[in-house]
Amino acid sequence: MGTRPFTMIDLFAGCGGMTSGFMAAKGYRSVMAVEFDLSAAATYAANFGESHTRYADIAEISDDEIPRADVIIGGPPCQGFSNLGSRNVNDPRNKLWKEYIRFVRHARPKVFVIENVDRFFSSSEFALLQAEVRPGGLLEEYKLAAGFLLAADFGVPQRRKRTIVIGSRIGPIPLPDPTHIRPGAMGDEPYWHTTRDVLDGLPRVPATRELPDSWTNVFGESLRGPFKSPDLHIGRNPTQLSLDRYREIPPGGGRFNLPDHLLSRCWREKKTGTTDVMGRMRWDMPSLTIRTEFYKPEKGQYLHPQWHPKEPDLSVDRPITHLEAARLQSFPDEFLWCGSKIEIAKQIGNAVPPMLAEAIARHLKPYLRGTVSGRRHRKTSCRLCKPTGQ
Repeated sequence: MGTRPFTMIDLFAGCGGMTSGFMAAKGYRSVMAVEFDLSAAATYAANFGESHTRYADIAEISDDEIPRADVIIGGPPCQGFSNLGSRNVNDPRNKLWKEYIRFVRHARPKVFVIENVDRFFSSSEFALLQAEVRPGGLLEEYKLAAGFLLAADFGVPQRRKRTIVIGSRIGPIPLPDPTHIRPGAMGDEPYWHTTRDVLDGLPRVPATRELPDSWTNVFGESLRGPFKSPDLHIGRNPTQLSLDRYREIPPGGGRFNLPDHLLSRCWREKKTGTTDVMGRMRWDMPSLTIRTEFYKPEKGQYLHPQWHPKEPDLSVDRPITHLEAARLQSFPDEFLWCGSKIEIAKQIGNAVPPMLAEAIARHLKPYLRGTVSGRRHRKTSCRLCKPTGQ
């Protein structure tokens, strides 16, 4: 007889990046997912089922509706903590972590996992969370482990740094050890995956600029989709000025590589900072953080890594496509998507990289089973790694 799967609730689930990773780790079953955004909730439902997906404001779900679960996962909205946000501790979105705590108190999971931006670790909200696990607090049964995890250290072809919090009432659980290492570092683990691992081989010129004309009905609403991931390999229509700028940017470069006549006024006057703006990726490294507007090179290092200084026809002078961004986030190509181009881009950029979530899920299993001897990651076989023959 097989082992019973661990039941799981995904809060602020988005499109389901975290659930995707936990399901890939095997041995987990989602019993509830809560997401307030329609297109993201529809994407989640398209991949994991509509029956247990709640398209709702988390505050409107009553205590009686919260099922028991072994694990709760999720990341309350992070915009208030993000370096790109207002950093306003009174932002109401930052209070949604209290709803997360309410679910923990009623579902009584053995383990909960919170993912948030790196700034969350030093925020007043995290300090309040720490206070709740002290004697007399709402979560006094739980022990916390928290710190920074770099997605590239767990097989994701992206240098995305995030705060991860693991709460446990079955004994202390540390954060997982890296499964991959920086190229040139000493160790038995495989090296970081690079943009080449996931972008090489895709058509350099997307065949279309539009999503297919496909519509679906979910939660009583009509919206676009579901689309297969390859449908997301869509291009844009840049201006000649943009194309002239793209052609000047080498791999690893950015706005500081532009000649004066191609600089905007704000770039000309701002001599420091925003170094990744109008940046080009490098084939031999993971990408920088994929954000929600990755299709705009003006927002970060989002130009395709292929560049040839003397033969422009050999360069790929465009921002990455939605499919390429999804691959850099480690979504499998079988993943389905719902929504407009902008809505899907937000889902991709806001998601927890599935391969990072998968590493966390694998790390938790021996603790949930009561056998902790296998927690160390001496070997790995992520889906981007070549088989080792073992």
